[in-house]
Amino acid sequence: MSADAEQHGRNRPIRCLIAKVGLDGHDRGAHVIARAFRDAGFEVVYSGLHRAPDEIVQAAVQEDVDVLGISILSGAHNSLVPKVVDGLKRHGAFADTLLIVGGIIPEEDRPELRDLGVAAIFGPGTPMEETIEFVRENAPRRE
Repeated sequence: MSADAEQHGRNRPIRCLIAKVGLDGHDRGAHVIARAFRDAGFEVVYSGLHRAPDEIVQAAVQEDVDVLGISILSGAHNSLVPKVVDGLKRHGAFADTLLIVGGIIPEEDRPELRDLGVAAIFGPGTPMEETIEFVRENAPRRE
């Protein structure tokens, strides 16, 4: 058991999938957050580039993740994130998965994403510790 899991009253580390959805080819931020999450003691799976929403859902379900972080910079968040949410719901995984989004999401689009069930949206420049603490405080306690 990791020190982070023990410190936060879990039997296992928080398991995260960092996913790049759609045609967005910019993955530096996804790599940075994946590394920061690993350094924080989380187990991290990275999807790789250009994943379809269904591929992301399948990976989240198969990996039994606690957290799904979608990194999106393409501007297609209003069409791709709902597809991921729908897929998680179809597989019965939505209620047990903390969904967060990172990237350039205009303020006017954020309420709609939150209404879908996105727990948090992190834009460029968000301190890494803020994101890590949010995940620690909000990840489902599945053992």
